[in-house]
Amino acid sequence: MNAVDLIVKKRDGERLTREEIGYMVMGYTDGDIPDYQMSAFLMAIFFSGMDDVETADLTEVMRDSGDVMDLSGIKGIKVDKHSTGGVGDKTTLIVAPLAASCGVPVAKMSGRGLGFTGGTVDKLESIPGFRVSMERDEFIRQVNDTGIAVIGQTGHIAPADKKIYALRDVTGTVENLSLITSSIMSKKLAAGSDAILLDVKCGSGAFMKTEEDAVRLAEMMVRIGNMRGRKTVAAITDMEQPLGRAVGNALEVKEAIDVLKGRGPDDITELSLKLAGMMIYLGGMAEDEAEGGRKAAQALQSGRGLAKFAEFVEMQGGDPAVTEDPGILPRSDVVMELKAERDGYVSAIDAMRIGLASQHTGAGRERKDEAIDLSAGLYLYRKTGDPVKKGDVICSLYGNNVKKVKKALEEAGNAVKISEEKKEPGKLIKRIIT
Repeated sequence: MNAVDLIVKKRDGERLTREEIGYMVMGYTDGDIPDYQMSAFLMAIFFSGMDDVETADLTEVMRDSGDVMDLSGIKGIKVDKHSTGGVGDKTTLIVAPLAASCGVPVAKMSGRGLGFTGGTVDKLESIPGFRVSMERDEFIRQVNDTGIAVIGQTGHIAPADKKIYALRDVTGTVENLSLITSSIMSKKLAAGSDAILLDVKCGSGAFMKTEEDAVRLAEMMVRIGNMRGRKTVAAITDMEQPLGRAVGNALEVKEAIDVLKGRGPDDITELSLKLAGMMIYLGGMAEDEAEGGRKAAQALQSGRGLAKFAEFVEMQGGDPAVTEDPGILPRSDVVMELKAERDGYVSAIDAMRIGLASQHTGAGRERKDEAIDLSAGLYLYRKTGDPVKKGDVICSLYGNNVKKVKKALEEAGNAVKISEEKKEPGKLIKRIIT
């Protein structure tokens, strides 16, 4: 077996065995296969594709390249949640405590964000004292005691994916369904949960721009998850405009708390209840998704979800007072406003451009090792379909660098369109894939 033969085999559209896939993946991870041969192999996959069995084998090989979490010490059906990314997507901060308050153990590992804002662990770190790392035994004990723990992903989870993704990113081989699926699902399978909920975004602010492409990706990930013994469900959700009103780390924490208090924006509240209901169903605490949704709504209305969030924050060293005093979160020195230039209706808010504006404020990263400003970001006072008068504030932008915030203000101005006719936003939850 050698790399050149396997490159040619896949280039010519032939099916690879698990052993052949393992030879390439582990050879590259261990440094025995050079970048140029792995690049050629990835390009062969990009153009020739992989079937479901090959994709499942690739996923498992990447999963087994590092640690596979053993969560058998946690009682109950563990449910993991993954979002393919978006702008203003703070659902984990809401959904996880809602599900945990209904008896579903949530043992989650999250990565740091690369792009518009930080990831879930970055957002949580904006809470004073919150720690995102702990030993395995403490992690398991906390989930058993409180029902929820969220920690940063270690470098020992699917290291093959980390190395291969970095190569894909610079060789034009990112946009392939098998490669995307194996990248996401290798980490989800290594994380050790019994069931997986996938939130697959589509639209201008998402990786998958069309609903059709999002469905294809979701169907493949659901098949791979189920083939490998994890009950897996996916929701196709809209990302044409930002989710909620806050984009940025501390800003999104505050909005998540608002949602748990029952006074958050309608869209993020609707989506969070739907996803929490699906997690409650997957965790065996409801007969179906509808009952799960009702239980999630009860947890929200009763305050149990908010109480679980506060308990979870305190268990991980954070200040639970954040639920009552968001003023303890990081705050920016520079604030600028985007104002409407004429009367009309907001006809579009380009999520991608708003994401870039957020990144310009300092809320996001361009490189993995780059520091982010936890206080930076923006807040939207108007969304698609809302009426505006000339001079109305559409959004406020926050940061600690005047030059950066000015650049963000210009980008946000390009993102917002105002027209004379009212346009309703698209459907938030488009499809459920089981």
